[in-house]
Amino acid sequence: MEKFVIRGQKKLSGAVEIGGAKNAVLPIMAATMLARGKFVLENVPQLQDVKFMASLLQTMGVSVQHQGSTMHIDTTGVCFREAPYDIVRKMRASIYVLAPQLALLGKASVSFPGGCAIGARPVDLHLKAMESLGAQVNINHGNILAFADSLTGCSFYFEKISVGATANMLMASCLAKGRTVIENAAKEPEIDDLAHFLVKMGASITGIGGSTLTIEGVESLHSCDYKVIPDRIEAGTFLLAGAITGSHITVKNCCPGHLKALLQKMEETGCRFEVNENDIKVISPEKIISSKKIITTEYPGFPTDLQAQFMAYMCVAEGSCIIEDTVFPDRFMHVAELSRLGANIQIDKNIAIVEGVDSLSGAKVMATDLRASAALVLAGLASENITEIMRIYHIKRGYENIEKKLKKLGADIELIN
Repeated sequence: MEKFVIRGQKKLSGAVEIGGAKNAVLPIMAATMLARGKFVLENVPQLQDVKFMASLLQTMGVSVQHQGSTMHIDTTGVCFREAPYDIVRKMRASIYVLAPQLALLGKASVSFPGGCAIGARPVDLHLKAMESLGAQVNINHGNILAFADSLTGCSFYFEKISVGATANMLMASCLAKGRTVIENAAKEPEIDDLAHFLVKMGASITGIGGSTLTIEGVESLHSCDYKVIPDRIEAGTFLLAGAITGSHITVKNCCPGHLKALLQKMEETGCRFEVNENDIKVISPEKIISSKKIITTEYPGFPTDLQAQFMAYMCVAEGSCIIEDTVFPDRFMHVAELSRLGANIQIDKNIAIVEGVDSLSGAKVMATDLRASAALVLAGLASENITEIMRIYHIKRGYENIEKKLKKLGADIELIN
């Protein structure tokens, strides 16, 4: 089993390059099945989730070649076989193949998705969205079965904001007859990126960036080339790595506008920033002051995917911080492991109260999910002595060579088999 060994309290310096956004590239990969042809995607990270999605597409007759940060996809031979459980169970984003199957073939068969360790994340909104477009949806022996002679545009209001369900409805609506209006749509940058990709394929979408999306159905879409946006969560994680170690580092190839909520909270702790078009330099304070309260909400609010990392940062701040997760109330499995490092954290339902300590002390800890892994890495960087992090396969789902990037910045981190 692989593990990270970190000798903490090393100053970082220099610059780190951010890769493409995992949560943008996965639905974009699925969306290529809406047209026949050859696609070239740029800025695609080498991640485990990307490999899972590539394997899923390949079972459906799609050719996928991924070298460096460039991915070549050929959908000429797509045949839309059933999305197999052995792949779908590993990654929740497998649900994104539902809309392309239904839109082009008139039927879809997808196993219930898995791959999530942060509480219940039902797919009911995905299914309601497909039904609103005219599909008949049944659940049979753990499989989602959907049928439609043709999809027809409609007006649909999401009772709860859902990134995944917004993406699926957006894809399906592009080939539906007539107009579709999606209200209370997710506004995450990854949804915008999917919409821009679909427009480049020939879709007619207005309202991109807002909570209401209007789609005029078209007869067909075509292949295209596209560059995926940078990963705002990876960028935020490295900014926090600089701050928690009292360092000054530059995060390159990022979109500062996507990180406003994080930057505002980090400024409350004493950080300063030099922001350019695609770069952010964090200038860390001599003493970290606790941010009084963090509440995770849908974009443009503070992202739940940075909650664990910010909690690790607050563990060594002066004062107390209240962290409330309204997106995934159960997303606190990292608390027990941070406590092993000496953190002082109390949990009350979906609220964590973090009392800063003078320093953390290295220990053996175990990663429980993707973002918890990143939080433990940050805590290890700030800890005295040696921290060993087990079950690091989680972190490979969303961070490409994080140990190599940190080592380049001056961290003492090793990947050990």
